[in-house]
Amino acid sequence: MSINVVLVEPEIPQNTGNIIRTCANTGAILHLIRPLGFSLEDKYLKRCGLDYWDISEIRYYDSFEELQEKYPDAKYFYSTTKANKAHSDMEFEDGCCLVCGKKTKGLPKPLIEANMETCMRIPMLKLEKARSLNLSNSVAIVVYEAM
Repeated sequence: MSINVVLVEPEIPQNTGNIIRTCANTGAILHLIRPLGFSLEDKYLKRCGLDYWDISEIRYYDSFEELQEKYPDAKYFYSTTKANKAHSDMEFEDGCCLVCGKKTKGLPKPLIEANMETCMRIPMLKLEKARSLNLSNSVAIVVYEAM
């Protein structure tokens, strides 16, 4: 199954490096939506991605709309703690896009509200201090579920 991982304005180079490794090992294509919260020359990004850069397919966009224009027929799934459905309840399709927001704010509220049917969450305990899982861990969970 072909999978697209979409990071909307990623902020943490280590998370992105780990996601590059996940994509390389699953054959998923990584799509990065600018602005990026780090330089592509960042030593932490390169260290986390190690030697996976040359075996990963990474594409860059200036906006989420640009990505949607390039893949108008793809089914988009949005990861958010605000979703009602679990990631395991989704019916993933070949060529689907798994969309994740930035660490500090997640996905934009209008994007979530316009796509509630395909918004998904990873079930977690509701603890006061536990807001969410690490982004790279979340991506790995959802990619393997989609596969």
